[in-house]
Amino acid sequence: MDLVETEIAGCFVAESRVFGDERGFFREWFKAEDFAGVGVDFRAEQSNLSHSTRNVVRGLHYSLAPRGQAKVVTCVYGTLDDVIVDVRVGSPTFGRVVVVPLGADLGRTVYLPAGVAHGFCATSDLAALAYLLSSPYDPSVELEIHPMDAELNVPWPVSGPAILSEKDGAAPTLAARREAGQLPLFA
Repeated sequence: MDLVETEIAGCFVAESRVFGDERGFFREWFKAEDFAGVGVDFRAEQSNLSHSTRNVVRGLHYSLAPRGQAKVVTCVYGTLDDVIVDVRVGSPTFGRVVVVPLGADLGRTVYLPAGVAHGFCATSDLAALAYLLSSPYDPSVELEIHPMDAELNVPWPVSGPAILSEKDGAAPTLAARREAGQLPLFA
């Protein structure tokens, strides 16, 4: 597995081989040893699966968990665009947006360090994202930023109206979260 750091400090894209034949395919999507090789010590405490239809936009979500909450994500069905936004106050890449196309058969995984915001958009009729969390979900410390925040200008690949949850559609902007002191600090 090859890991390459993105334009966001501490965020990596991992590429692994995809072994395919007439039966389908096989690929690794997480290997602790390879992540440790680039200085990432990740221990999963929870795993989640999200299933979405085309034009569903989920996010931008982040956690203020006391221990932080890093994520390892991959697409396990269909295709989607994974979006990472650095919302860590004091980060040299604060406000930067990175979009990583993911597909079940592409062999690509994303590591998101604690404190970055995460979202994605399904680009196939059906898509599923699997993700590992370094700390358990706790609704009291989970926050969101409006995915259509004009300041961030995320290039969501929607082919019609974006489908948002009520919570995401009512989320504040990055500037409002910063003003309210509701953003994580860069460590």
